[in-house]
Amino acid sequence: MKLKLFKAQWGMTGTLEQQFAQIAEAGYQGIEGPPPAKENEKLFRSLLDSYKLDYIAGIHSDGDHIASFRERAERAAEFQPLLITSHSGRDYMEWSEQLSFFENALGIEQRLGIPFAHETHRGRAMFTPWTTARLLREFPELKLNADFSHWVVVTESFLEEQKANVELAVSRAIHVHGRVGFRHGPQVPDPAAPEYAAELQAHEAWWDDICRTRAAQGVDVFTFTPEFGPPGYMHTMPYTKQPLADLWSVCLWMGKRFADRFNEQYPQG
Repeated sequence: MKLKLFKAQWGMTGTLEQQFAQIAEAGYQGIEGPPPAKENEKLFRSLLDSYKLDYIAGIHSDGDHIASFRERAERAAEFQPLLITSHSGRDYMEWSEQLSFFENALGIEQRLGIPFAHETHRGRAMFTPWTTARLLREFPELKLNADFSHWVVVTESFLEEQKANVELAVSRAIHVHGRVGFRHGPQVPDPAAPEYAAELQAHEAWWDDICRTRAAQGVDVFTFTPEFGPPGYMHTMPYTKQPLADLWSVCLWMGKRFADRFNEQYPQG
């Protein structure tokens, strides 16, 4: 099993050309983000080709959730992504609405022929381990983008009481957003800091489980995006609003650490 590290565009600045150059130079194998604006489509495609980067498209649903999901999924598919991640539904949806949404989402996925990974995200249908497990039991084909940092916040725990639901989620995860959260927030200021060792260890254990599961499933490629975010997610100093850490460096550190762990367990010949 081979690892492909992706860099999220979230929090990056500069032109598309500058972003792609920085991502490729850092050794990432792909880029993750929403489809480009219409006026940048040709440039986006040419940069993917020039730098030989894979693409993971990110979409979300809102308003008429089924209609918006369909429209954004079809647009994302135009760029031939490796997979599509989605912020799907909302946490307040009635069960019948969730069933209708994900039934339609699976139909769209099958028609487009691209894997969809629905994100375990606050505010969305999969905002807790138990709501996610209920959906996964209902739809055996449903797949996840695992970002368990959100569940750590929602449950204010390391999910010790959710082992069965986490195991089910692990079995359906096809992509990982590698961000380390803590009991009172979705992102520690710096995962390398010793005061967050317990948080890092908990998340790495879940990622290791997903790696083992994907290897057992016989996949050739494992995808991982170190997805720390800018201020709003990144902690800042009061009054000055200066970030407490450098976002690019944090993501780079997390990606390298994960790659080192991965390559120890799955040596590349």
